[in-house]
Amino acid sequence: MVTPGAVVQRQQLRTELKKARTKSGLTQLQVAERMDWSPSKLIRIEAGQVGISTNDLRALVREYGITDPEKVEFFLSLARASRKMPYREYRGLLAKPFLDLLSYETSASIVRTYQPLLIPGLLQTEEYSRAVNLAFAPDVAGDRLDRLIEVRQQRQELLESDGRPEFFFIIDEAALHRWVGGPRVMRGQLNQLKEMAARPGVSIQVVPFRTGAHVGLQGPFVLLEFDGDIDHILYLEKYTGESVFSDAPEATAMYLERFWELERLAPREELHRLVDNAIEGLSEQPVTTPQEEVGVMT
Repeated sequence: MVTPGAVVQRQQLRTELKKARTKSGLTQLQVAERMDWSPSKLIRIEAGQVGISTNDLRALVREYGITDPEKVEFFLSLARASRKMPYREYRGLLAKPFLDLLSYETSASIVRTYQPLLIPGLLQTEEYSRAVNLAFAPDVAGDRLDRLIEVRQQRQELLESDGRPEFFFIIDEAALHRWVGGPRVMRGQLNQLKEMAARPGVSIQVVPFRTGAHVGLQGPFVLLEFDGDIDHILYLEKYTGESVFSDAPEATAMYLERFWELERLAPREELHRLVDNAIEGLSEQPVTTPQEEVGVMT
């Protein structure tokens, strides 16, 4: 089984701590006074924004009346696991919100991704990914670019691992026709889409152009669902570079309904036809992209 990510373990720890405090009948202010903490410290711990030391955790659960060794060890194990960050070797390379997303992915039971403009990262070929990274950050090259591609390769291992999540991808047809990296790179990417769609536990659908305006044009999003009591997580990556996470039920429910609406607009049986049409279109008007001119994509 995939080892749960540290972010998810911290999420579970905060959920269990809030349950324990509620059961004890104590308010956050009362607990903070008993622990000689500032109220903001407890608030941040319960929000999952910061970790908690082993000694503090032992004292905290004692205040909640938890003394059974097995129950105490349960809390301690969650705290230890929450400090074992996956992808830690890429901390200086990737933004923290994206690292958190990677951690969530390793522990999710279902991952739903909608992308209107690009092929989702988990489905990208190496050359397509290089072209995207060069477009977003033209100054990134050499070892730094190679390491970004390493992250993609490591991330895609999740699609083949035991205990992997169930993946649902919806792409707007526009992403199939955008010549990222040029015709040769795009042809390889489109063929890989068809191969990926044949894998167990992977669903890929395309919203066709004929649909016209639809709710998905508001932007991309990722929904992650987990087994047990862990709340669903919504991840929004804005084109300004900002990223937002939310576990608010009203937000996750709204985007789940949005995803279901997009599924309805994207007939599963049309995937191969739409992809093949895009492949045929690659030979209609040969062009040379800046990436190909400098030999980046070879």
